[in-house]
Amino acid sequence: MLSDGSISQAVYNAQTRLTAISSHLRISKPKVVVCRDLGPDVMPLLTKRDDIEVVLWTEDRVSDRQWLLENVKGAVGIVIVFSELVNAELLDAAGPNLKVVSTMSVGYEHIHVSELAKRNIRLGYTPDVLTDAVADISVMLALMAGRNANETMGIVREGLWPKFIWAPFSLCGPQLSTSGISPSRTVGFLGFGRISQATLARLIPFGVTDCIYSSNPNSSASSKKKRNEKLLEQHPQLKSVRAVDVDTLAQESDVLFVLVPGGPSTRHLINEEFLRKMKKHSVLVNAGRGTVVDSDALAKALREKWIWGAGIDVVEGEPDVGKDHPLVKEPRCNILPHIGSASFETRLAMATLAVDNCLAGIVGQDMPAELDVKAL
Repeated sequence: MLSDGSISQAVYNAQTRLTAISSHLRISKPKVVVCRDLGPDVMPLLTKRDDIEVVLWTEDRVSDRQWLLENVKGAVGIVIVFSELVNAELLDAAGPNLKVVSTMSVGYEHIHVSELAKRNIRLGYTPDVLTDAVADISVMLALMAGRNANETMGIVREGLWPKFIWAPFSLCGPQLSTSGISPSRTVGFLGFGRISQATLARLIPFGVTDCIYSSNPNSSASSKKKRNEKLLEQHPQLKSVRAVDVDTLAQESDVLFVLVPGGPSTRHLINEEFLRKMKKHSVLVNAGRGTVVDSDALAKALREKWIWGAGIDVVEGEPDVGKDHPLVKEPRCNILPHIGSASFETRLAMATLAVDNCLAGIVGQDMPAELDVKAL
């Protein structure tokens, strides 16, 4: 028969074992590492589940690399944003349990896709949900560039307005909308996917008359013809919609929207040769990827007035864009810090999609938006 002291010790030992077992069970749950707090509307999709362990980087800054390498060990899923580099180092640290990487972004330049393919790790991303937000910002940039927003707001910021002498044509710029003096407007698109077509739809009320574009060279002539006919049917105000070569795109566009993916195949498509072919009153808008436009060439084009102005939401090498950057020095270059998707509605949709992709990937289900890593 056990004494009271022995009973107490036995109970203590049992409780200790249960605590250890409970702790082990918690650790053995599938682990998901989340590299940024996705907010009160989205985080509960993960944290309120009792079948996964969520490890969250709680600070509102880029996750510490050492923290990530340590905590990713044994994880089955990772939810990241574009500031986290997913390479062999990270994947090796995660180990063989990792099933899915889900990024809250459309671009995936920060992910070594070939490394995922080698390890049979799935990749989720967030396309389509930011179409409207980026189309909105594209039109805004076109207006800012044409009407000298950066240059003229500088007059106010620097306290120069009281000293400014008005003149009949001072601070003027090319109008986006058509008028009696300029009854036609041609908008061009480098890349003609969903965002470009959504941007075109927003431009119709401005009186845009013609649309030209250069898109995926693998698209067949018949598919382009069908798309052109559909757009003319949707927008009867348009006189023409044409697929053209890049030289024609440069020469005929009053406003050119750059909305193509990044990568080696599109790097510096907009270069000095291209810019020299554009109209002197034309406007360049880049809301796609910074690498598509040669920054030095664009700065030179603005400085020497080959084109009128530029509106850009993306810059090659961002966010390392300081006050001495050649484009920052150009008054007619209107630069935003990559805020194309920065609407509450869009970011909420992106965060939700990133979580949904991760959860589906963990259990082997179809992901709402999966990039085929083996096809790239």
